[in-house]
Amino acid sequence: MRRILALTGGVGGAKLALGLSRVLEAHEVLFAVNTADDFTHLGLHISPDIDSLTYALAGQNNTETGWGRAGDSWHCIETFAELGGADWFRLGDKDLALHLRRTQLMAAGGTLTDATASIAQALGIAHPIAPMSNDAVRTIVHTDSGPLAFQHYFVRERCAPRVERFEFRGGDTAELNPLIESWLDGCDGVVICPSNPYVSIDPMLSLGRLRERLTDLPVVAISPIVGGLALKGPAAKMMAELHVPATVEAVAAHYHDILDGLVIDSTDAEASKLIGIPTIVTNTIMVTLADRVALASAALGFLGDLTPAS
Repeated sequence: MRRILALTGGVGGAKLALGLSRVLEAHEVLFAVNTADDFTHLGLHISPDIDSLTYALAGQNNTETGWGRAGDSWHCIETFAELGGADWFRLGDKDLALHLRRTQLMAAGGTLTDATASIAQALGIAHPIAPMSNDAVRTIVHTDSGPLAFQHYFVRERCAPRVERFEFRGGDTAELNPLIESWLDGCDGVVICPSNPYVSIDPMLSLGRLRERLTDLPVVAISPIVGGLALKGPAAKMMAELHVPATVEAVAAHYHDILDGLVIDSTDAEASKLIGIPTIVTNTIMVTLADRVALASAALGFLGDLTPAS
């Protein structure tokens, strides 16, 4: 396997992406990233999932918070709050600089892809990062409290409202990033990182013909559910509120039309008999860099063993 597409979003996805970047050369993998979490805040274009991946690949992610940039300070947002501004979305000083630069590049006529590439190059990242689209797609979480923009649900409301359904506003007209389109032409296989299936991966699968095109390729996913829990984020809570069991079987069912293999944690080994597609059982809890590299290697080896979908 020498031309891999990795679908990623959020902290869990970024962890595996870092492992993949240590196993695959820059010309061997394209990271397609969810941008339906993006929003405009304080006049700046914020791309949380792109930033999580960017900081991870640059070795600058904040391991203490799980988000943001390492070694950051909070003087600007604290002063902003003192002046009466809303501080529910915490932006560090160094993080603000990245958002300022992205917004500047896009205001000058660059696409989100252009801005992402420029920032990645400045941070010494060799592996290509492709926003899922240069068009605006926004996740709306429909809850028992009414519809909420994703960051309002996720950060401001701390995922408290009960989820009823998800809407990817703008997804019906947005175009899949041309970088992803062209990469698929010679793609050998796809890895779905252990990201939230509903709000990190589904927005990408809703674009253009991506879902259809993946049916022609071997696809493996790493389950974000381990022992009935989501290691990162609200995936298990969302599944419960949608009346979906928080199990690896449910993850496989969610991707049923595109998935050829599922990587599950040893905690869920017994479930491998119930999934109905090939599985491998390994450690999927990524605490160290070695864990990330080992899981990436296992997923790629599994992918290489699969017969391309007919």
